[in-house]
Amino acid sequence: MAKIRRPRHGSLQFWPRKKAKKPYAKVKSWVKSKNIGLLGFVGYKAGMTHVAVKDSRPSSLTKGDNIVWPVTVIECPTIKIFSLRFYKKTQYGLKVVFEIINGRLDKELSRKVKLSKKDIEPKLKDVSSKLDQFDDLRVCVYTQPNKTGIGKKKPEIFELGVGGNNVKEKFDYVVGLLGKEVRVSDVLKQGNKIDIHAVTRGKGFQGVVKRFGVHLMGHKTEKKRRTNIYGPTIPSKILWGMIMPGRMGFNLRTEYNKDVVFVGDKPEKVNPKGGFLHYGLVKNDYVLIKGSVPGHVRRLITMTESIRGTKGFGHGVELQNVSLESKQ
Repeated sequence: MAKIRRPRHGSLQFWPRKKAKKPYAKVKSWVKSKNIGLLGFVGYKAGMTHVAVKDSRPSSLTKGDNIVWPVTVIECPTIKIFSLRFYKKTQYGLKVVFEIINGRLDKELSRKVKLSKKDIEPKLKDVSSKLDQFDDLRVCVYTQPNKTGIGKKKPEIFELGVGGNNVKEKFDYVVGLLGKEVRVSDVLKQGNKIDIHAVTRGKGFQGVVKRFGVHLMGHKTEKKRRTNIYGPTIPSKILWGMIMPGRMGFNLRTEYNKDVVFVGDKPEKVNPKGGFLHYGLVKNDYVLIKGSVPGHVRRLITMTESIRGTKGFGHGVELQNVSLESKQ
């Protein structure tokens, strides 16, 4: 009988397997875009369904056919600007040197931070004459989960990159967003490629069979689970790459080049009968992403402009139908 080759599970590229600090992602690298606008958006994962699309891509093997794709539904309530962050290059990389916090914030933010009611117009006027001293500008935004049906009130605060040729263009654009709501249709477009940043589902303390896919030994062996020699006896030491039981899941992961199938503003076209399992009904704008997305339902998903610059299918795919069958 031929020997079955079964490589170990668990890539050493993700070592150590440490737990994420927050249940939502922190993005450190942003694409350098000359298009003025926010470089990302966020939403709450509602669940999965399938759609029927007509493929009209000229080089596709299914050109002219109706095909079925699995999609993930992400509900995207509007976001607002929390603060402006000004960066400067140092020998240790970009560092925040100045920040202006918006003085017109929602009362729900008092659950997260202490609100400031100071007028920011003098600070904006003062910093506008010093923009040449900064190397980059980013914004902190906050979500509005109270607009959804997940029963959450405390918003999340996180940082988003801003596209533009220089700091002045970015500054003029962001100042115009103060006090306004930003919709997902202002940032994401159908047919583009995006990157997904999310925290995976936590699975608790698991053994080596589930965590690394170790074979269960035969019924006549001394031990049921055989991993490897743990290390030398003299001196006694556990090697750093040794597979052992431990905490599994709840890791920050990035999936590159996911397709945006559709960006919609009519929830009734995507809500299944009885709502999504463990989520309920979508009440705001939504995004359909081809394939699966990391994380549990109700978890915040960060969608950013593709940092690898891969082109999407553009207008080569037309959405025909979204399955509304019950997921209960």
